[in-house]
Amino acid sequence: MLVDSVEVYIKAGDGGNGSASLLRNGLTAKGGPDGGNGGNGGHIYFQGSHNLTDLKEFRFKKKIIAEDGTPGKHKKLFGKNAPHTTIFVPLGTQITDKNSGSSFEIRNTTVPVLVARGGIGGRGNVEFKSATNQTPRYAENGGIGEEKTLSLELKLIAEIGFIGLPNAGKSSLLTVLTNATPKIGNYPFTTLEPNIGMLGTHPIADIPGLIEGAATGKGLGATFLKHIEKTSFLVHCIESSAENALERYEMVQNEFKAYNEKLLEKPEIILLTKIDLVDEKTLEKNKEMFEKTGKRVLTCSVYYDKTIEALKETLLDHLTK
Repeated sequence: MLVDSVEVYIKAGDGGNGSASLLRNGLTAKGGPDGGNGGNGGHIYFQGSHNLTDLKEFRFKKKIIAEDGTPGKHKKLFGKNAPHTTIFVPLGTQITDKNSGSSFEIRNTTVPVLVARGGIGGRGNVEFKSATNQTPRYAENGGIGEEKTLSLELKLIAEIGFIGLPNAGKSSLLTVLTNATPKIGNYPFTTLEPNIGMLGTHPIADIPGLIEGAATGKGLGATFLKHIEKTSFLVHCIESSAENALERYEMVQNEFKAYNEKLLEKPEIILLTKIDLVDEKTLEKNKEMFEKTGKRVLTCSVYYDKTIEALKETLLDHLTK
């Protein structure tokens, strides 16, 4: 199950309390203040990761609480600062503060983003000693760590999205191109949610098949189209043996237009699939027909290694650009 939207509560660590200790030992009955400062609470950071493709980790992990700083002690001992907590999420995750409405997107795997700041450790009574108050008997409590309720939404589920009508061979292609193991069957709607595989370090999504009327809620409806929005490049898969192949392509384009015309602006190639099931004359006719659209047209079969290698090279060439 692809999880691309969750809500989580985060709480940075509280600062440790300062100590209000007075020096007492066998040699000193009434010594001065010797209470140390408390340690700082842990911050909470978010950072991108290539190893994650969705937000399923947070389906049951709804609260993330960082550690508190350690209280100060006598003998001017400072409390230990708490370690910071780093939460890894897929690249393209948009984080929105439910209270303030502010949001940002995780786009980097090397630079963590500070989201909740830990409380500052409280000062011990040593810090309050002065010429007029040489024996302060009080200390400062640690600061409270920030707490927030966040909405996490994956704005990009994959760099490449395989799209097309049901049973166009998208899942089979994903299997031979990547390490994904989607359910495959020779009937429509085998795939009910996106499957994601990795071509090197690049995520590819096999997006569930579209039907006419999806923009108005039919079939998987807007869910399908929402997933397409979260890809940056499209491979439109069409069965090479399909009757009225151009009409099938135009139907998908019409659904894009009805849902969000910006989908039509995404870079796209047309891929005629299952060429092992069609004669060469029909294949050439369909290829020439689609080339008139101005889009790049490729042909392939999962049983023809050369065509799969050519597809892989095309995809990697696009990704590196």
